Amino acid sequence: MKLSVEISKYPLSEVDYIAAISDFIARLNQYSAINVSTNCMSTQIFGDYDIVMSALNTELKRSFEQFGTTVFVCKFIPGDLSNTVGKG
Repeated sequence: MKLSVEISKYPLSEVDYIAAISDFIARLNQYSAINVSTNCMSTQIFGDYDIVMSALNTELKRSFEQFGTTVFVCKFIPGDLSNTVGKG
């Protein structure tokens, strides 16, 4: 099963929020089995359900441990919507 996820990260601690967001996106981009598309408002992740969820599980936990209190706002949509990104 394919999965599309739209995710936005909002660091609440006193850390440099741009670095915290950039780090999260860079780590997601290291997974060759998922597609990552980033714009100024969110990041979209596309791929196999189990692989996407495993990557998110790992990277959300790492982000909390490294940067502290953070809010993640996510939308999960079944299917691969990567061909619709940027087509409004």
